[in-house]
Amino acid sequence: MPRRCPPLPLHPALPLRYPSAPALPLPYPPVRALPLRYPRRMASFDVVSEVDRQEVRNAVDQAQREISTRFDFKNTNSSIEQNELAFTLRSVSEDRLAALRQVLEEKLVKRGVSLKGLEYEDVQEAAQATVRQVATLKVGISSDKAREINRLIKEKGPKGVSSQTQGDTVRVNGKKRDDLQATIALIKGADLGIPVQFENFRD
Repeated sequence: MPRRCPPLPLHPALPLRYPSAPALPLPYPPVRALPLRYPRRMASFDVVSEVDRQEVRNAVDQAQREISTRFDFKNTNSSIEQNELAFTLRSVSEDRLAALRQVLEEKLVKRGVSLKGLEYEDVQEAAQATVRQVATLKVGISSDKAREINRLIKEKGPKGVSSQTQGDTVRVNGKKRDDLQATIALIKGADLGIPVQFENFRD
């Protein structure tokens, strides 16, 4: 049986070293990692139709104060009752009812509330020989109006601008901010029959 040599003792002060294999040349050059490129996010904004409810309340309060002090409304049981964005106008005659409508509209305009969304129902006879009429301020963009806005942008808007309906709003997208500004001017100049505002701008 061959004789084995005992292993050589390691010096505690010397590190253990292993022979390393020589580096072999690669068959192809190394590929450099390219920086990630993300698609540029399109700018956008939302077309909405809203009213400032606090200003509506202020307008009704001012109208009620004027009615209580005007001589031509004395002893006519004239009043304006507000329930959210619905108003019930009451008076003794259709003539005084028309005067009530004028007061309400003047105060709304003075408070910066558009009359485009104000709709009146038919005049009805009420108790105690009075007449009444209900008026409502419409908010939100209906599906018909949304289609009208989308068609307007598609036919007359700048190239590259698109839009889509999202609930009661319309989202408008474009690559250039100038194109979005031109689209806003286009919508403002159109006779849509509703008040519109522009919100949630994103670059």
